[in-house]
Amino acid sequence: MDKKAAEKAKLAYDLDREYVMHSWSVQSALKPPVITRGEGIYFWDEKDKKYMDLASQLVNLNIGFNHPKVVNAIKEQADELCYVAPSFANYSRSLLAKMIVDITPENIRKCFFTVGGADANENAVKIARAYTGKFKIISRYRSYHGATYGAITLTGDPRRPPVEPGIPGVLKAFDPYCYRCSFGKTYPDCNIECAEHIREMIMYECPETVAAIIIEPVTGSNGVFIPPKEYFERLRSICDDNNVLLIADEVMTGFGRTGEWFGIDLFDVQADIITMAKGVNSGYIPLGVVAVSEEIGTFFDDKFLYCGLTYSGHPLACAAAIANIEAYQEENLIEKAKQLGSVLDEEMKKIKENHPSVGDIRSVGLFGCIEMVKDRETKEPLVPWNGAPGVMAELKSMLWEKGLYLYIRWNYVFIAPPLVITEEELREAMAVIDESLSICDKVLEE
Repeated sequence: MDKKAAEKAKLAYDLDREYVMHSWSVQSALKPPVITRGEGIYFWDEKDKKYMDLASQLVNLNIGFNHPKVVNAIKEQADELCYVAPSFANYSRSLLAKMIVDITPENIRKCFFTVGGADANENAVKIARAYTGKFKIISRYRSYHGATYGAITLTGDPRRPPVEPGIPGVLKAFDPYCYRCSFGKTYPDCNIECAEHIREMIMYECPETVAAIIIEPVTGSNGVFIPPKEYFERLRSICDDNNVLLIADEVMTGFGRTGEWFGIDLFDVQADIITMAKGVNSGYIPLGVVAVSEEIGTFFDDKFLYCGLTYSGHPLACAAAIANIEAYQEENLIEKAKQLGSVLDEEMKKIKENHPSVGDIRSVGLFGCIEMVKDRETKEPLVPWNGAPGVMAELKSMLWEKGLYLYIRWNYVFIAPPLVITEEELREAMAVIDESLSICDKVLEE
């Protein structure tokens, strides 16, 4: 790194510590690395050290850093039109809406654009309540739907209680977490109790009051829970029986992360509303989408839509998304994620064999989680849920020193690399993880 770049990096750190507030953090405890550049699956810090990104930043950088096709699309759109109000039509927004309808399940017909995933979920709730005339929304305990007040109310994980009360009318259900079944059952002899539990909830709450169920097809930052196929089949039936909408939160699972365009595609069912962000344009410019069925779209042909955002369908964001989707198609990244999913599964199985501290492994496409335990028989977590990180913090630091960036939370090690990763790079990263997990095994020996 030359002198000018080094000075710029130092200034970036100094100004950050004086003026910037970071999310989900105790500010005085932070010493954030300064990231100076990125390319593909790699990024570099202020010391010009190179890191492999096995988290796609926040599971959004699906096509990697600085993809030239998307960068050029942003530049071209900036030369033509940087902004236009949502009340006008513009080419990039119009074309993107059609492209999204073309790749979503066949019942999806219209798109409302937002700025990100949280406001996509909030607007999905608005739309569901207006369409059904009902107000209760069911979400799950181990879920994350965003940090704005409505979205954090939908969320189930520990980031919700500190900012309550939220919006009224949100109910929580248990999850299809087969490794730790809330009902003490074992699949497949469980009657899919996690879905039947929701049927019972609707009965007690009265179907006339329940507007929608919002579900991550594969649970994201709470542990990558992949439900049995029958779960979604049952859930779709429960919704139909009770005139309840099914909202699929595809913010994290959309755009190839699971080896399909959308996570819901894994289960051969259709959602009434699909929310998306992150992978829609790989985070290059903030964008979210609420995609609705033809029936819901038609409903608003003669009904007022009480949803509005200044930056809805921002031309730069939409142009980035168009190029991003074209890159998925031209580089066959969705199929590649499915193929590399077999490699990830193979490597995770090796890791489980090598380390007694690994209790469970779960993956689909390029979306995986290694769950760490103190005892495989009792399944006691290696560190407390939402407690002190302990050895998991040491593991994260060790991996960082070895040039590998992962998302580690509680006793979970998440694996979600950009879809442009090669098989060689994926195996290399998994070998580093395998070697590093020995630090967790030592806890079992103490």
